[in-house]
Amino acid sequence: MNYKSQQSGDTVEILLSGRFTFGDHTAFRKLIEEMRDSGVEKQVLDLSEIDFIDSAGLGMLLLARDEGEKSRSSITLRGAKGQVKRMLEVARFDTLFKLEN
Repeated sequence: MNYKSQQSGDTVEILLSGRFTFGDHTAFRKLIEEMRDSGVEKQVLDLSEIDFIDSAGLGMLLLARDEGEKSRSSITLRGAKGQVKRMLEVARFDTLFKLEN
């Protein structure tokens, strides 16, 4: 998994790309720290360029959500498609996150 972030006002948008698996745990923890340190109220994780996500990737999204709640910021998942979208649907992430197309 790779990522690029961009801040605009009170929103940080993070574009994730590649495969999102257990092997990305260290990099994602770094990303979570950056999100927390940004101090913004709205954070958007753009999943449109993620080709594959496994259960560990889903768990890491939950970690991001938990950190967001601690810092009183909202996390939106945007652009999931294919296998990633199916995994979010099966895991009922629509009940945990705001999902955007």
